[in-house]
Amino acid sequence: MKAALVRKYGAGFVTEEVEIATPLGREVLVDVKASGLCHTDLSVSQFDLGTPLPLALGHEVAGVVAAIGPEVSEFAVGDHVVGCLLQVCGNCVDCLAGRSYQCRHPEKTLRHADQPPRLSVKGCCVTQGFGLGGFAQKALIHENQLVKVDERVPFPQAALLGCGVVTGAGAVINTSNTQAGDSVVIIGVGGVGLNAINGAVVAGASIIIAVDISDDKLEKAKKFGATHTINSSKVDPVAEVLAITGRAGADSAFDFVGAPSVTQAGLDMLRIGGGLYLIGATDPTSSIQVSNLNLVLSQKKIQGVYMGSATAKRDIPLYVEMYLQGRFELDGLVSREIALDAVNEGYAALKEPGVARVVITSGLS
Repeated sequence: MKAALVRKYGAGFVTEEVEIATPLGREVLVDVKASGLCHTDLSVSQFDLGTPLPLALGHEVAGVVAAIGPEVSEFAVGDHVVGCLLQVCGNCVDCLAGRSYQCRHPEKTLRHADQPPRLSVKGCCVTQGFGLGGFAQKALIHENQLVKVDERVPFPQAALLGCGVVTGAGAVINTSNTQAGDSVVIIGVGGVGLNAINGAVVAGASIIIAVDISDDKLEKAKKFGATHTINSSKVDPVAEVLAITGRAGADSAFDFVGAPSVTQAGLDMLRIGGGLYLIGATDPTSSIQVSNLNLVLSQKKIQGVYMGSATAKRDIPLYVEMYLQGRFELDGLVSREIALDAVNEGYAALKEPGVARVVITSGLS
């Protein structure tokens, strides 16, 4: 099969022939029908974080089950499925407590060192990023990382459910527990930030403020449900948020950018006792400084959010059902569809102001 691999950090993706193994144990072989381009995969491809090369990335995967391992109990050939970045064992204390996003043994979703690799090139192992490796014609995935979805959901939209949707919407619904009537600020309204707006609408937030430097993205944010928009390249976003909220500040701010100045602005936008939620991490070396005294006096909190505190097998079917009811926007997320051998061009397109998400949908068979 063909797959887009990382051979050298910072050198982009190269499409080549890769051998894929037969399913063992609880593994599921998926014919990939759509695979979304996420900035996380781009960051992993650019920075040496200790992951062995060559590397198969692509963690927003949707497709059809082609074969199953002998111990698979949840799926059958022909099922439509979505892959999720969360690698969960299902048996540790945190998984059993409903915190699968804090799983203590994600390695349980992978093969043992004494087993043949799932992916290889001329007998040499290919690292499967996040246990998925969806920039390929096929993917071999542990059943704990898959969710069955309704066949009425188009594959491009379905692919985004396993990362961008659960991360954005989940940060609002699960992590911050936004309530009806709350005021929230979404900083950075790319593909994931738009899903945070989705989550805020579902949660019943009365004020939903979208902040970005692109007027095109802010216009799209309005279509997703933002009640106010702020172009932070033209005005002081903190002053604007305080004005909109009557000088009180927002209940919650969600930072999907990750730059220190943006994070500081997010903290300054909050009311006394408000919460800043950090989701974006474009540069892994980025950091901020905070005053302990200021945090004590303001009673504000800062929390990192991983994958929207999601339980994939609960949350993804919920978002699917709301989408089919017309209550959750997915169609507007898919800005462009590309071929498997155009991953580099697809990531370049993500820099364009009007592009929310790019999805591979051709060259997969």
